[in-house]
Amino acid sequence: MRWLNIIVVALFALATILFAIQNFQIVTLSFMGFSARAPLALLVAIIYILGMATGGSLFALLRRSIARSRLTAMSKS
Repeated sequence: MRWLNIIVVALFALATILFAIQNFQIVTLSFMGFSARAPLALLVAIIYILGMATGGSLFALLRRSIARSRLTAMSKS
């Protein structure tokens, strides 16, 4: 199962890199009154990295929460 996860992540990363390479045009990003012009490839890379960071943090938080709830349930028994 671990190898399957590694393969899926590698394929997704490769697809993201290919998308970024093929899309170097300048785009305008607007968010809450803030506007910035940057290459689409740069924005894709930033979003991908932010997604990895927040996804990993969320996964760790959920794992810790489940472990605590199991300890609490075992101590009540």
